[in-house]
Amino acid sequence: MRDASAPVRSGLRSCGLAVLRGYLSFALRTTRWTFVIDREAMPYLTREDGRTAIIALWHEVLPLTSVLWWWAEPQNPALRLRVLISRNADGRMIADLIAPWRISSIAGSSDTKGKNKGGAAALRQMRASLQRGDHMVITPDGPRGPRRRAQQGVLALARLSDKPVIPIGAACFSLRVRSWDRMVVPLPFGRGVLACGAPLVFGPAGQEGRSTAGQLHELETALERVTALCARPDMPPLQGFERETCFVKPARVGPSGLWHGVATLLTPVLPFFLRWRQTRGKELPHRVREKMGFASRLRPGGDIAWFHAASVGELVTVLPLVQACLDRSPALGVLVTTGTVTAAAMLEQRISHPRVIHQFMPLDVPRWGRRFLDHWKPQVAVFAESELWPNMLGLCHARLLPVVLVNGRVSDSTFRQWRRMPRVARRMLERFAWVCARSMEDAERLRVLGARKQLPSGDLKACAQPLPVDEEELRQVRARIGARPVFLAASTHAGEEEQIIRAAELARRDSPDLLTIIVPRHPERGQTVSAMAAHAPRRALGQMPGDKDAVWVCDTLGELGLFFRLASCVFIGNSLPGCKGGGHNPYEPARLHCALATGPLTGNFDQAFARLASCVTVVADAPTLADWLRSMMQYPGECARQADMAYAVATADQALPDRLAAQILALW
Repeated sequence: MRDASAPVRSGLRSCGLAVLRGYLSFALRTTRWTFVIDREAMPYLTREDGRTAIIALWHEVLPLTSVLWWWAEPQNPALRLRVLISRNADGRMIADLIAPWRISSIAGSSDTKGKNKGGAAALRQMRASLQRGDHMVITPDGPRGPRRRAQQGVLALARLSDKPVIPIGAACFSLRVRSWDRMVVPLPFGRGVLACGAPLVFGPAGQEGRSTAGQLHELETALERVTALCARPDMPPLQGFERETCFVKPARVGPSGLWHGVATLLTPVLPFFLRWRQTRGKELPHRVREKMGFASRLRPGGDIAWFHAASVGELVTVLPLVQACLDRSPALGVLVTTGTVTAAAMLEQRISHPRVIHQFMPLDVPRWGRRFLDHWKPQVAVFAESELWPNMLGLCHARLLPVVLVNGRVSDSTFRQWRRMPRVARRMLERFAWVCARSMEDAERLRVLGARKQLPSGDLKACAQPLPVDEEELRQVRARIGARPVFLAASTHAGEEEQIIRAAELARRDSPDLLTIIVPRHPERGQTVSAMAAHAPRRALGQMPGDKDAVWVCDTLGELGLFFRLASCVFIGNSLPGCKGGGHNPYEPARLHCALATGPLTGNFDQAFARLASCVTVVADAPTLADWLRSMMQYPGECARQADMAYAVATADQALPDRLAAQILALW
C-alpha cells in the first residue's frame, strides 16, 4: 500500500536540507579563513601534474570540508572531491547536503560485529576514484568513534591505491554539538584556520619496518599537530608552510555569463526556429522534440558513454572511438548525439549495434540540457573537434560528469574569435578532463586558450575503417559502367562544379570514354548540377549513365564508399577558388586506394593534407585539373603509385582509437 505521507516527508526533508545548506554556506562564506599549507602538500591539493591523495581529517570538522574545496577548485577546475560517508540516515543527509557543491560521496564503513556495512565495496570504489584522479576525504575516527582514534580503513586504502595521506585540521568561530565527536557548528562573521600537513606515505614504499599500530600512531600524531596549528590563528609564518588569508565561496560551476542569459532569453523563440528548420527538411518531424532535451528512447541499464558529433565530419571522427569502446567494454551502452539529419542517417548506415543509441543534441539551453542529462545520466561525455557548448559543459561540470575533447581542432578564425573572449574560452576548456588535439598546432592553440591537460595529439580521421559498400550494388554498377575509366569529384560545392565539368570536357579529348561522377556535398543540389552538365542522369532519380553520357550526378547520401571503389582518381571538393572553401576529409578516398587531387582551399583539413602532401596534387583551376586528370589516364602506373602512397599514410596510426578508448573508460 502506498504511503500517502511519503511526499510530505520528502518535501520537508528537502526544505530542511536547503535551510541547513544555506546556513552552512552563509557561515563559512562570512568567515575570514587563513590557510596554512605545507609546501609538499600543495601540488596534491591543487592536483598539479595529475597528483591525487587521500585527505584525512577528524570527524568533528567534517562540516568544514567544503572550505578546502572552495579554496582549491578555482586553482584547478579539473579537481574532483569525493567523501566517504556511512550508509545510515546521517550519511545520506550529508551526501545530499554537499552534492550541490560538486562534492560527491561514496557510502560504506568498516565491517563490524559481522555486519556488512559496505566497507569492501567502498574500498574498491575509492581506489578506482583515486586512480581516475579524484581526491578522497576520509574521517579516520568515523563514523562512530572513538573520538580522534584512527581506524585501519585509511591505511588499507593507502596501501591498496599507493597514494599519500594528507592530514588536515580546521577550526573556526563555532559551537560544538553534544555528540560522540563534539562536532563543530560554524558561526558567521568569525575567523577560521585550515591547516594542512606534509603527505604521509603508507603505501608499499612506506611499509618496510613499520607496524600497523605504528602507522596509526603516526597518522594520529600528524592530525593532532595540524589541529594544534589551527588553534593559533595569530601565529607567525612557519618554515616550510605557505600562508594565505581570504574569504572563500563555492565556485560557480553551472551555465553562466552572457551565453547563459542569451540562451535563456531565446528559449521561447527556439521552438519556432526548430519548426522553421523542419519545413526546410533540416529536422525530422517525429524527432524534433529531441532538440529540446526530450528523449525518444528509454535509457538502458548500466553505464553509458556519450559521444557528440555535430555533423558528418565529426561523426567520421568518433566512429572508430565508439567501436573501440564497445570492443573494450562488452556491457557498455553508447549514446551518440548529432546536430544534423545527414549525420544521423550516416550513423545508421555506418554502425548497427544493439548497444548504440542515437539522439539529436538539444540546443544549448540550460533547461533543455538539464532535461537531457537527467534522462540519460551518462558516465562520460566525449566531444569531437571544435564542439564547445558553454552551457552544456557547465551543466556537465556541475554534475561532476567527466568531459573530454577528441581530435580537438581550432582553425585560424576560431582561434582569433576565442582570443577576444579569453575568460569564456578558458572557463570552457579547463573543464575538460583532458584534450587530445588533432595536431601539434591545434594543441598549442588549445593550450593558449586554456586547456590544462592534453594527451599526445593524433588525428582520428586517419584511423577510420574504409567506407562501407553494398557489394551487390557495387557489382551491378560496375557491370553497367563496364571498362570505362572513371573520375570522381567528391563532395563538391556551389562555385566549383562548372570548373570540374570543364576539366572533364578537356580530359575527354584524350580519353573519349571517360565517365565523370559528381557527388554534390548537399544532395538537394543534384538538379542544379545536372543542368550544368547538359542534364546528366541523376542517381537520386534511379538513372544510370548510358554509354554516351559523360557525367553522372550521384545526389544521394552515404554512398561515397561505392563511388570511391569505382574510381581510380578522385578530386576532393570544396577546395577550388569560387566556392566557400575548406576542403573535405582526404583520408576516406586514400583508404580505398585512390589517387588524389584537391584545390588550394583546404583550411579545414590543413594537417591531413600536410601529411599527404607527397601524394596529393594541388590544382588551381579547370585547365590544371584537366592536366592532372589526363596524366592519370595516360599513365596508370603512376596513378597506382600515388594511390599506394596515399593509402600508406592514411592507415599509419590504427592504434590511436584503442589508446583513447582506454583513457575514456578509465574516467569512471
